[in-house]
Amino acid sequence: MTTTPTTAPSPTRERGTGTPATRIIGILTIIMMGWLVAFGLGFSPADRDQEEAVRIMYVHVPTVWVAYLALSVMALCSAIFLFSKRHSLGFDRVAGASAEIAVVFMSLTLVSGMLWGKITWGVYWQWDARLTSFALLLVSGIGYLAVRGLGGSHQQRAKRSAVVGLLVVLEIPLVHWSVRLWNSLHQDATVLDADGDVSIDGLMLFSLFVGFIAFTLLYVWLLLHRSRALAMADLIDDVGLDRAIEERRAEGATA
Repeated sequence: MTTTPTTAPSPTRERGTGTPATRIIGILTIIMMGWLVAFGLGFSPADRDQEEAVRIMYVHVPTVWVAYLALSVMALCSAIFLFSKRHSLGFDRVAGASAEIAVVFMSLTLVSGMLWGKITWGVYWQWDARLTSFALLLVSGIGYLAVRGLGGSHQQRAKRSAVVGLLVVLEIPLVHWSVRLWNSLHQDATVLDADGDVSIDGLMLFSLFVGFIAFTLLYVWLLLHRSRALAMADLIDDVGLDRAIEERRAEGATA
């Protein structure tokens, strides 16, 4: 009697971070990004004052939104880890993944802002209140990631990172209101002014709305993949530590 050999699971499939949900989100992201390109570069009109340079807005403003969103998620997960009884490392991993994404999108915000500034102001960089405070926020985000990379156990990493994360997010209101707190070259709110009135053309507003959705979907897709990758990295560290302990015990028994 012969038996059919059991097919071993694919190592790639075991190590992958994709799920049906992430695949759906990924497809939606591609669709919305294509829609954003179509509206941002084609259907949306040029601005009266900034002309074609206004198209940078469809990337610049959504990246700011995602950066703030990612930092807020980082702070929320950090607070849940610190003040909950279980101190689940899952929240720490989501916080770390969200912080990494925030740093990427803050960098994109600065780059797109510098390109926009070159066209509008004639220079790539000014020590303006908004630009300087946002650059400080980026440096703080990088500092948070550096703190996560220090030695220690997973719990120690999570605790110190959570404290730093809650401090970093406090800078967001300062950055957001820097235009009004100081005499800034940076323009005021693009979509809503202080009175809550929409100050942008209808098709431009729709294109910007498409950008918000597209970049938010991209953020969610990246967050799901990166948080699972961090969980796998922690698992590998734990397995490696267990193996090292077993080897030391075996050496002691042999001696």
